[in-house]
Amino acid sequence: MRLFVTLMVALSALAVPSRGQAQDRDVRFQITAVGDTTVTFRAGRLTWVVRSPRAIVVDPRRRDEAIARLKVLSVSSGGDAVAVVTGQTGRITTDHFVVAQEPPTRWYKNLGLWVGATLGLVAGFGLGKM
Repeated sequence: MRLFVTLMVALSALAVPSRGQAQDRDVRFQITAVGDTTVTFRAGRLTWVVRSPRAIVVDPRRRDEAIARLKVLSVSSGGDAVAVVTGQTGRITTDHFVVAQEPPTRWYKNLGLWVGATLGLVAGFGLGKM
């Protein structure tokens, strides 16, 4: 029985990927205004945009070619985000879009973690009583 449990644990550890790329979430935002060194776009209620590790400006007419890199400074209560341009390869216009990557959630906010921990405790308790 112990061999079976050990084998199942080893196989499940190998089957789980370290990070699922399919779960990365890039979100597009429409640019509303362009200044000399700033870009303003509609973020709505998505305040995580300020913590985004990556924000770029892309040109949808050129198959999402990267135009500029941004550092988001703030999101107003009205939902407008202001970002400063940190690198630029072309002229930014309101025809372009901002693409920001949603940062990963904190480990303790992950529902899968708590479900797995609960099932593991139940299974461990059940196997211990056998």
